[in-house]
Amino acid sequence: MRYISTRGAIAPIPFTEAVMMGLATDGGLLLPETIPAIDAQTLAGWRGLPYPDLAFEVISRFADDIPAADLRELTNRSYATFTHPEITPLVAHGDLHILELFHGPTLAFKDVALQFLGNVFEYLLKKSGGKMNILGATSGDTGSAAIYGVRGKERINIFILHPHKRVSPIQELQMTTVTDANVFNLAIRGTFDDGQAIVKSIFNDIDFKNTHQLGAVNSINWARILAQVVYYIYAALKLGDKGKAVDFSVPTGNFGDIFAGYVARRMLPQGTIGRLVLATNENNLLTRFVNNGDYSLGTVVQTISPSMDIQVASNFERYLYYLLGENAADTREAMQSFAKTGKLGFDEDQQRQIRTDFAAKTTGEEETIATIRDFYQRHGYVLDPHTAVGVNGALTLARQPGTPMVCLATAHPAKFGAAVNRAIGRDPDMPASFADLETRPARCQVIDAEVDAVKKFVADNAL
Repeated sequence: MRYISTRGAIAPIPFTEAVMMGLATDGGLLLPETIPAIDAQTLAGWRGLPYPDLAFEVISRFADDIPAADLRELTNRSYATFTHPEITPLVAHGDLHILELFHGPTLAFKDVALQFLGNVFEYLLKKSGGKMNILGATSGDTGSAAIYGVRGKERINIFILHPHKRVSPIQELQMTTVTDANVFNLAIRGTFDDGQAIVKSIFNDIDFKNTHQLGAVNSINWARILAQVVYYIYAALKLGDKGKAVDFSVPTGNFGDIFAGYVARRMLPQGTIGRLVLATNENNLLTRFVNNGDYSLGTVVQTISPSMDIQVASNFERYLYYLLGENAADTREAMQSFAKTGKLGFDEDQQRQIRTDFAAKTTGEEETIATIRDFYQRHGYVLDPHTAVGVNGALTLARQPGTPMVCLATAHPAKFGAAVNRAIGRDPDMPASFADLETRPARCQVIDAEVDAVKKFVADNAL
């Protein structure tokens, strides 16, 4: 399997090189030359596999330059850190199936990908004798999951930018209380989009990137998307044995999680995965795109679901490449135009295709609180505010009765205790791993949201 850039200006590269490259050197995002097709017989053979074994089967189709025995060991080790035997269990409540993605070390769905990615980085660096300085931006959960994925690992330093006082208190503590020598937390005076823009700018400085061996853990890294594809297939296998397509509702701001569902749907036999519901909060760039063909920048609104407080969806370019007929020149031109104007337009045929690929729903703050409250009253189950956005989208856009609908539960509710308390009148149960967070030593550098300031910090502390 070879990988190409959405902007078409790099020669095809193998999986291991794509993982290490992160962002393509031409500024685009990496994608496989082809998405492997899984036939019905092969898919049936996967039914009932333990999650690590299914992960091996899926990932090996895309990572054929890692020996099978090594890849199997990497997947086994990555999911041994999860506290639930099923890794991503499905829990039925009413007509919905909640796919719990929060049983990893940081209680967020990002662990599913970042435990794997951290182990792959370590494996490849050990083989090559190289080193890496990871640079990433987070709206909340990616940062802690990335840090826990590489903390204490040899040959790796990690620099994570988060928006100062714009993540939940627990999210902040999860990052800043990791004081391993190879971990650097930077709180930028700005928004997540500012941090994302800084990271992209630095990665586009090829000389700086090469000098400091920069690596990416944000969802611009293809390995993250690939690891997330697995849980869509896992859920579809669990629920799709009655001949009906399985629908998914996905709370998202960066487009990465739902793009993984799009990839999974393209891989599997037609009719295995049905509707993909894209659920956003008030930062509704993606909902406007799906419903109105309006992909234009807005102002970031601070909400109770901060991991989705995003107005520039960093994975959108991957879908745009397919929407534009896998035409790299057109994709490059469109993204260059967006960089200048802050908006993209789509013709009627393209809008029809978009609405064929996705449905979309925006859920505001009061509606999110009401969803948490109502779901708790009906089912005794506590949703975090991001998952509640997804549940609201699922309930609103569900198809006919009998069609399985899966809502991705992206974080443990304890990470957003204030929102939960406001909805149900009590704090969510606190996991044991959170019990002493507030008393642990912390380390964090507050810094201006400026490319040069971040560059200097990285250069001063890089391996």
